[in-house]
Order: sequence, then C-alpha cells, then structure tokens
Amino acid sequence: MPITADHIRATIDAYLNVRPEEKERLARITALLDDPADITSRKEFRGHATAGAVLADPAGRVLHIEHLALKRWLLPGGHLEPGDATLLAAALRELTEETGISASAVVPVGGSPVHIDVHPIPANPAKGEPEHQHFDFRFMFRTAAGVGELQTEEVTDAAWCPADAIQDEALRGRVLLALR
Repeated sequence: MPITADHIRATIDAYLNVRPEEKERLARITALLDDPADITSRKEFRGHATAGAVLADPAGRVLHIEHLALKRWLLPGGHLEPGDATLLAAALRELTEETGISASAVVPVGGSPVHIDVHPIPANPAKGEPEHQHFDFRFMFRTAAGVGELQTEEVTDAAWCPADAIQDEALRGRVLLALR
C-alpha cells in the first residue's frame, strides 16, 4: 500500500510534538496536505516528499554519497515510490539502493524522522522539471556494514565522514546527540 497523506500528516504531527518550534518552518508541507495536493508524487512541483537516511557506523561516522546529477555530497535518499508503505521504509529502500548495503545489516534508530528538511531543487530541463521543493523526511540508522555496490545511475562515490561535519546545524546536533 502506498504512502498516504494521512501517514505523512501523522509523521509530521509526531515530529512537531517533540519539536513544536519547527511548526512555521514546516507550514508549507501542511498547507499542501490541506490543499489537498499529492505530495507523494514527484510531479507535484509546488513541493513533494522525499525520504533520506542518516547512516552511522560504530565509529560515529555518517555515510555521504556523491550525487551524480547535483554533483554534491549528500545523505542517501530520494523520491517515494508506489511500493513504499511508510516514509521510514522509503528511506531504508533508498539507502540500500544507493549504497548496496543490505537492509538486514541496518537498524533504524527510532521510528520517527530525526529531521525534516525543506530545500529547493534546481530545474532539470532534461526531465521537464521546473525548480521545486523537496520535503525530506530524514531517518537515522546504524550499521557495522561497509558500502556495497553503488547505484551508479545516481551515485558516483560514497564516504564515511565525521558526524560533526554535517552541514545542517539542526541535523548535526540531533545526530551527535543520538550517537552519545
């Protein structure tokens, strides 16, 4: 069963119960859900949901991937697919697809996102996509496994980086807290 608007709303509500100060920052997502827009569709160019993974190893390093199209180092993640039942499952699927790390070698850290990020995506004329926003539901995972075969259609490299090198201040703080 695909991810529903109710699941996304419940995920946001649970997240905001812990972090009420982020309500205004996430208002765009809830407004689209109220519209109602299908923010699970990558064709919703006012903004759509994506799922990301923060994967930590036993040394407290976090896995980053070099994204082929964006030519940037990012956390693993991507668009939702019809077969994804939950945002957490989508994040795990993206993680395993992009890094080749088996899902059985990965353990979620809780069931709620560690962070929900809203960020712009540049237009991609080759795909007929205008500039739009991603609502990235980031979940934290742990593993002792190494990187497997990369998904070379999207990823050019992978590297374990110190958690304190995470660019986003809020995410960095939450990851460092979880690693203690």
